[in-house]
Amino acid sequence: MRCRQCHSEIDKPGDYCLVCRSANADGVVCEIARDRVTLTMLLEDEILGETTITTVPESGDPAEVVERRNFAGRVADEIQRKRPEAVYAAGNRDVLREIRGQLHYDFYRVTDDDPVAAVIERRNEPALATVETPPEEKIGGSHSTLIGGRTGVKVVHLVAGHPHVKKVIPGPIDAGGSGSRSGLRAKATRAGENGNVRLLLRDGSSVQENRVVTTAPDRETGERVRADLNALLDEGGYGVG
Repeated sequence: MRCRQCHSEIDKPGDYCLVCRSANADGVVCEIARDRVTLTMLLEDEILGETTITTVPESGDPAEVVERRNFAGRVADEIQRKRPEAVYAAGNRDVLREIRGQLHYDFYRVTDDDPVAAVIERRNEPALATVETPPEEKIGGSHSTLIGGRTGVKVVHLVAGHPHVKKVIPGPIDAGGSGSRSGLRAKATRAGENGNVRLLLRDGSSVQENRVVTTAPDRETGERVRADLNALLDEGGYGVG
């Protein structure tokens, strides 16, 4: 493949040209599984090519931690070769967090079944901003108590850690609900006109409604964040199904 500016040879599709110092891709879509990541390089609406990086997952600490970090490092190096304007990602969250931690790019979450097609379709729409603030710094408000003890705190931190969540504001606790023996359950409700959602926590007869402020500007994009939050809660075993 040749650079689109100076026509010098470049090693892989979308690589940044070191001869004329120009980018050949403006976007990279990452489809992430635990054992492989497929990168699709884009230039506007054109697919330039794909690169797949694989690993053999280890089990148990510390081998798994080291293996996953090294795997993410190889993916990060491949993305850095492109120097894209934006990076889009779908799939395994643990690997995604490792990749994001090794790069200085904004990552935009894609929840669709076909991430590449979804990104191409939405490229003319404003991308959702990401928030890098640690989860514990995103939680605040006049009510500091969370139902469910340590589990409730863990669930709220899980939601607060989402890159499109700005703040989680705990609400008052209502102890008048019907009892449940299924343990703490959580659900993000339908987005409002401003793109924000509510996080409902239920533990036994106690119910708590928490406000979640997102980076979404409207209901449509807020619904995308809501769906992703519920998928995150389901993966953690806290969703209502």
